[in-house]
Formats: sequence, structure tokens, C-alpha cells
Amino acid sequence: MVKKDKQIIIGLAGNPNTGKSTVFNCLTGLKQHTGNWSGKTVTNAKGSFFLEGIHFEIYDLPGIYSLFCDSAEECCAKEFICSVQTDVMIVVIDATSLERNLTLVLHILELTENVILCINLIDEAQKKGIDIDSKKLSEELGIPVVCTSARSGKGITELKRIVLSVVNKEIIISPHKTTFPKEIEILCDDFLKQAGHIVPKGISPKYFAMEVLEGDKWFLNMLVDKLDTIQMEELLAREEFAEQYLQQIGYTREKWKEQRSITFLKRSYDIAKNVVTEKTEKAKKRERLLDNIFLSKKTGIPVMIALLAFIFWITIAGANIPSNLLMELFWNVGEKLGTFLNWCAVPDWFYGIVKDGIFLTVSWVVAVMLPPMAIFFPLFTILEDFGLLPRIAFHMDGLFQKANAHGKQALTMCMGFGCNSAGVTACRIIDSPRERLIAILTNNFVPCNGRLAPPLLGKQ
Repeated sequence: MVKKDKQIIIGLAGNPNTGKSTVFNCLTGLKQHTGNWSGKTVTNAKGSFFLEGIHFEIYDLPGIYSLFCDSAEECCAKEFICSVQTDVMIVVIDATSLERNLTLVLHILELTENVILCINLIDEAQKKGIDIDSKKLSEELGIPVVCTSARSGKGITELKRIVLSVVNKEIIISPHKTTFPKEIEILCDDFLKQAGHIVPKGISPKYFAMEVLEGDKWFLNMLVDKLDTIQMEELLAREEFAEQYLQQIGYTREKWKEQRSITFLKRSYDIAKNVVTEKTEKAKKRERLLDNIFLSKKTGIPVMIALLAFIFWITIAGANIPSNLLMELFWNVGEKLGTFLNWCAVPDWFYGIVKDGIFLTVSWVVAVMLPPMAIFFPLFTILEDFGLLPRIAFHMDGLFQKANAHGKQALTMCMGFGCNSAGVTACRIIDSPRERLIAILTNNFVPCNGRLAPPLLGKQ
């Protein structure tokens, strides 16, 4: 049993848009502190809760897809897992995308063992006819699995019970680690025979070998703070020798990383195939149909352009009616306001500030900008719900790369037509700092509906 005065550290990891923050809020009761990771602009949240007199401190890690350090968020999450001795690591995944989300779970299991899998959005999965055998999944991974629907609070009590049982050693976790291709396993074993004595405390030896052999610069830089000078020199010497050996057996650092990714993906697919049952083929047929249309070289771009043009047309044409009604309404109100101010015999400067300044500006903004935004953004949300936006980004990536930008910028630019502020904010989805900055700067040149509306209305 854990002593009552001991503080238990919990890490909360998961892919973006899995309801991770909702789970965090359910566990902490919204008692959280928000800040930035040291030296980063990535937001973190920390909260706490008490369970049977035990104080739990929980850290909400940034939403990530892997631990390969391809983004600032992944670096922060990896640093936390490697540096902070967590008692429990909760990984939140989306029940509707189990196969894709399991990759992160497998990656984290290479780093730490006390992992609890939280399958969130289970209600959404049930609506789509997706059934997940959580017991079988637990056996496949060797870790506790809890199904939750954080929005309604379903499963949160069970999650807390499992956390408490793990902390009290009532549940002993023995995860089934991923087995890599034979040549990788042999090389890791050989490397650990020579350098196993310098593996820092708290880091899995196998993961240590994998990262060093991959030549992960971030991981090597992190080891500088954990190893003394002699150990670091020995490690770098063995790392250089390992790189030469990799080349002899036909591996480059890139191929090594790629092989690890493929292994994780393959195992994720195999596990999902065994534990997921889809009661209907309707969702699959829709996905295949969308892929055939939007990812086709022949039809993808024309259909995409036609769809976006249709949305713009609906937005502009549809906004004219409510805009005219609002303008007429505000005009009548303005006339009455002017009459009232004249009756009050206010000074001309006050009349100008109130009627011609404040009222006219607010009424113009509301009448001109609100209707297009009220139409455009819901339509954009529908595109996202149908999975069309990722397909648009995929198709545009090649064109944007020629301009040293990212395909996701196509989405932020489209949002910019509704509102530049929303478009610039959406640039957070771009991982590369350089490409994100390009998107932020160029998004301002997209004419939002506030700039489009005056000339369009003027033509009527």
C-alpha cells in the first residue's frame, strides 16, 4: 500500500483530438495549472486530485502521434517520459481510430512499463458500429485497458480504480514489448553487451539502444545531463562504430527509423484486426469512396476545387439575404437612435461618436461579417467531419512544398477566407516552425469575408 503522504506522479499522453484534455478535466475536476514547457512554446497543463487520501499529481502532455521527435510537442512528451519518474502513464486513444492510435501506445511501452490504456470516445465508436474487445486488447498488450466516454463521465471511476490498483501494486503490469526484425534485435543485444553499463536509470535498456543506434540527436543531447564525460565519450565512440556496422548490413539511420515505424504500424494493424469488430460496412465503404474520389490523380484536385468553390458560392450568395435584413434593421435602429440623440440635444461631437462612430461600426461589422461566418465555418466543420480536409491537405502538399510550405496550409488559408484570425490560429496544426511561420505570414494576404464583403455588396 502507498503511504498517504506520498505524491503520485501521473503522465497523460495521447494523440491530438482523442478527448485527452476532457479525461484530464474529469480526473482533476478542472483543478489545473496551465503553462509552457521549459524552453518551449508548447502549452502544458498540470492538475491534482485525491483518491483514498493519496495525492495524485497529473501532467497533461501535448498531443502527439509518436516519440520520434519530429515536432516540439513530441520532444516535450519524450523529455517528460525520460526525465520524470512517473508512477503511472495513462495513454488516451480514440476508439474510432484504434489502429492509428495504437502506434503511440506501442512506442510509449518501449519507454515505460506502468501504462494504462484509456480508450476514449467509446460512445462514438458504438454509434459507428465499432465494437472493441477491451479484455482481449489488454491480453494483447499486457496492460490494463479501460473504456471511457469522458464527456459523459462514463468509465472515469473505473479508470481511477485501476490507477489506484496499479499504484498499490494490486495490479502488476507486464507489457508485451514489440519484437523488431531479427537483425535489429541482434544489433541491440550486441550494443547493450558493450554499453549496457552506461544506461541511465529510468530508461529502458532496449529503448536506449534503439535511440542511440538511430542517432537521435535529441536523445543524445538529453544524455549529456545524465552521463558523465567519460561515459558520454564511450557512448559516442560506440555509437560511431554502430553506425559503421549499420552501413555494413545495409542500414542507414533513416532506414533504421523507418523500419521501427513500420514494425509499430504492422503490430498496431495486427492487434486492431484481432480486437476490433465493425458491425457495419457502411463507414468503410464511405471511406473507400472518398479516397477514390479525393485521392485520385485525375479527380482529386478538380473535385476539391469544385467543392471549395461551391462552399464559397453558398457562403457569399447565402449571406446576402441575412446581411441585407440586418443592414435594414440596423438602419432603422440607427434612425431612431439619431432621433433620440437629437431629442436629447446632445453636442455634435457626442452624436458623431455614438451614432456615426460606435453604432455604425458595430452594425456594419455584424451585418457584413456575421452571416458569412455563420455559414462558412459550419460548412467547413462538415468537411472535417467527413474526413475531407486531411485529403485536401494531402493533395495540396506537393504544390505547397514547391513553395517551401506545407500542405496543411491549404486548410488554414481556406479558414482565412472566413476569418484571418481563425486561419492564423489554425496554423498550430503545422509541426515545422519554419513552415508554420510561413503560413502565419502569408495567411494575412487571404481576403477574409470582412474584406470581401464590401466590394461584393457594392456591386448589388
